[in-house]
Amino acid sequence: MEAVLLTALGVGGATVFGAVLGFAFKKLSHKFSDIVLSFAAGVMLAAAVLGLILPSIEYGNNVLITVVGIFAGALCLNLTDKLVPHLHRLVGDDSEKHHNADLSKVLLFVMAIAIHNLPEGIAAGVGFGSGNTSQALIIAGGIALQNIPEGMVIIGPMLAAGVTPKKTFVCALITGLVEVLGTLIGYFAVSLASAILPFALAFAGGTMLYVISDEMIPETHAHGEQQGATYALLVGFCVMLITDVLLG
Repeated sequence: MEAVLLTALGVGGATVFGAVLGFAFKKLSHKFSDIVLSFAAGVMLAAAVLGLILPSIEYGNNVLITVVGIFAGALCLNLTDKLVPHLHRLVGDDSEKHHNADLSKVLLFVMAIAIHNLPEGIAAGVGFGSGNTSQALIIAGGIALQNIPEGMVIIGPMLAAGVTPKKTFVCALITGLVEVLGTLIGYFAVSLASAILPFALAFAGGTMLYVISDEMIPETHAHGEQQGATYALLVGFCVMLITDVLLG
């Protein structure tokens, strides 16, 4: 339990760490952010496949449950996207749009990030619920890496919206705490009902695949750095693949 709590704090804290970097480097180049985000996408892709989807098949011994779980996770985030648009749909490339944003728009901005952080936290918690600590750490590490650049890119638009630095940091902290909550929910859910573990693993994997395909890859290919982003994704995937073999 102590390891789960520390990991939950680490996953959520990665967003806050990214926010601190965002204050320090307000004008990040698209090339740098795309490379970092692509590397994180590769890490998350490996974590989703190796740490969630394949174990789902192993524990459930039923590939149909895994397939249903993957699509259920993806559809859950798809529905969430329809209700609350995600980061790049609210911010875009022109932060001046938010210069005169009122409080409701800022709250929508924060809520969108928080809602999308919840299933990522659940994915980390479900990994620990499987009992495989090394795989769970790989999953959590991938999510944490993804949270750092996301935490970095939310700072500029919020400051441009007229939010004070203090309130901006508090908002980033809230989004990180949501991920801590999600991690604990995922862990206790599968710990209390081990029968749902195969489906829960696949569901968590599906949410991660959806985020990678729908959010991260399009974002990293939107600024003319497609080739670099592609290789960064491959590097991230291979790093986690090697890590998994060494820890396995």
